[in-house]
Amino acid sequence: MKDNPEKIIVCRCADVTLKEIEDLLNQGIVDMDDIKRLSRAGMGQCQGKTCRNLIMGMVAGKMNITVDKVKESRYRPPAVAIPLDLLTEENFNEE
Repeated sequence: MKDNPEKIIVCRCADVTLKEIEDLLNQGIVDMDDIKRLSRAGMGQCQGKTCRNLIMGMVAGKMNITVDKVKESRYRPPAVAIPLDLLTEENFNEE
């Protein structure tokens, strides 16, 4: 019995399924940045640490190349660093 691609999660953070990535690949979208923008895979809390290699493998398979030939998506650091102590409950109650 084959697993249902609609139920296989590729990106846990953004809840992106195998089917969603396969659909993009079948539309000819093989650029990692485009896949990231269209599916939101890799934009979650882990920033692609769990899904990036899986998706790169799928792109490589679709293009019939090795994974090392697939261009990784760009990473964007936060615009401004925020000290963690600003996020404590004390700071929210100082108003």
